[in-house]
Amino acid sequence: MKRRKMLYLIMALVVVVLFAFGWRITSRSAYESAAYDVVKSEGDFEVREYPDLKLAMTSSEFDAQGKDGSFMRLFRYIDGANQESQKVAMTTPVFMEPEHDKVAGQMAFVLPQKYDSQTVPQPVSEAVQIQERKGGRFAVIRFSGRLNQETVKNAEAKLRDWASGEGLVCQNEVEYAGYDPPWTPGPFRRNEVLIRLEGETTTR
Repeated sequence: MKRRKMLYLIMALVVVVLFAFGWRITSRSAYESAAYDVVKSEGDFEVREYPDLKLAMTSSEFDAQGKDGSFMRLFRYIDGANQESQKVAMTTPVFMEPEHDKVAGQMAFVLPQKYDSQTVPQPVSEAVQIQERKGGRFAVIRFSGRLNQETVKNAEAKLRDWASGEGLVCQNEVEYAGYDPPWTPGPFRRNEVLIRLEGETTTR
């Protein structure tokens, strides 16, 4: 009897793990994701080359985690609050930049690749701007859990140590990226810290 109960417990755990893994993968795969090429990979660390990306961007306080209205401003834009009243597909990741050198923090949605400067819908709100994120090479670390000051600072420190050991020169500014909806459990979340590398640019 005990062996049977143990078998049922193991089977239940396997089902839960498989369900969680499958849900995580399918929830992400439903969205277009910002393109990049992996130049180097080592565990949780990567060097990536990004092309130019078009972003819908708004001011944001990182500690607020979108509760300052920044996320909803961007969501309303892609939901049709633009001059063309056009729905814009949600993509991943959501980029965030903390405040630095007296420059306000930012939150940004990546716009689908089909848009160029002529076809991208223009926001009706002055609080949302269309900007270009210049392509280039970035050092990146991936981690799970929640995005907060503690987790991103720890990840940034690890990333800078790794990059230094690889002979890479990092710029001072840092970006954070989140790939999952807010309700995704911490262990299944994909978060990243990205730092642009000095002298590494691309014109793709």
